[in-house]
Amino acid sequence: MGRILQFSDVHFGCEHKRACEAALDFAHAAPPDLILITGDITQQGFPDEFRAAGEWIRRMPDPRFVIVGNHDVPYWSLPARLFHPWKAFEKATGHPAHDHQFLSPNLMVRGVVTARGWQARPNWSKGVIDLDQTRKAAEALRQAPVGALRVLACHHPLVEMIGTPMTGDVKRGDAAALIFAEAGVDIITTGHVHVPFALPINVGDHCSYAVGCGTLSHRERGAPPSFNQIEWDAKEIVVTAIAWTGEGFEAKQTWRLPRRQDTRKTATAPDPNAPGERELAAT
Repeated sequence: MGRILQFSDVHFGCEHKRACEAALDFAHAAPPDLILITGDITQQGFPDEFRAAGEWIRRMPDPRFVIVGNHDVPYWSLPARLFHPWKAFEKATGHPAHDHQFLSPNLMVRGVVTARGWQARPNWSKGVIDLDQTRKAAEALRQAPVGALRVLACHHPLVEMIGTPMTGDVKRGDAAALIFAEAGVDIITTGHVHVPFALPINVGDHCSYAVGCGTLSHRERGAPPSFNQIEWDAKEIVVTAIAWTGEGFEAKQTWRLPRRQDTRKTATAPDPNAPGERELAAT
């Protein structure tokens, strides 16, 4: 019924050049319904990194959907961090940082920015999601066509996953995940931790899933460079981590996730015109 290729944390400036080229070949061999890139396209937000990242993204097949990560701020420019943190990202990719979405008859993707140019804690790499962002995204996702896969795309995992090599530590992430589950979101796709995973989120009806993507850079954290292939039909979502072997890409690990069924029927799908209790409380 549908297929997404998800890439993340390519980190141009320390990208794995051979893996990046091979990923382009893989994508063009059988173009998917969507190329989804979940942030950290650069290492330090330098102009030459953005130029290289933008060129690589434009070489991907259409359609493409790109969101911003914490490395995609001008790393060494405090004024840019404070006043226009996403200007270089938007210029390089042609994608807006905020309120961005993709819609087709069988797929809806909504992007939410969890990175910040600065924040009131020492580690600015960690994630933040405010409940106004969450409410707007949930409202949009409730409008998805009945039966379409509903995808929330952000850079940091909203809920901490056991066994990953680092934390996203997203402020208000748990509350946001509950609101998205209530809105019928099937998968929350993220990057940041540089290892692939696909796990049920322990909220709501447990039929919303966290899908994390590996890196295509040399900044490995115990796993080889990889990306995700996400396939779905009426009953199931299948996530496959496609990993670099040193010579090419091969399927390494597969997760089979039972798909939420109530969003496939008009009578039981979330009402597009009526916010859920948690979404309403966030207003």
